[in-house]
Amino acid sequence: MQPEPADERNVLGGPLQTCGIDPVTGFYRDGHCTSGPEDLGSHTVCAVVSADFLVMQRDLGNDLSTPRPEYGFPGLKPGDRWCVVAVRWLQAYQAGAAAGVVLAATNARALEIVPIEALRQHAVDVPDDISGLA
Repeated sequence: MQPEPADERNVLGGPLQTCGIDPVTGFYRDGHCTSGPEDLGSHTVCAVVSADFLVMQRDLGNDLSTPRPEYGFPGLKPGDRWCVVAVRWLQAYQAGAAAGVVLAATNARALEIVPIEALRQHAVDVPDDISGLA
């Protein structure tokens, strides 16, 4: 059963915001990085993909650039927002090729895999006051 985005929290503790609708992202293709029991990969990090990130993903066997019309997937280009697998984002971070992160649209479940400090280092939506957050 697909979770409702309104019931999901982001890594800042607020309601999960939309990650991307052009192209439509999310494991459930609802524009949000919602995650449920069917999402074994934990597509929970809302990334703003870069050329380096896309090349690294392709080299790891996760080609996000090539269109796959049979799956309704247009292929990503630098600057697109996409809900990526938390482990894949962490691998890119550790290799120095992390994509930008939209914290307000990144599911709190990503914190089970990725440290908040790593996400914050690549945040592209810095809130006005993050001093009170863990």
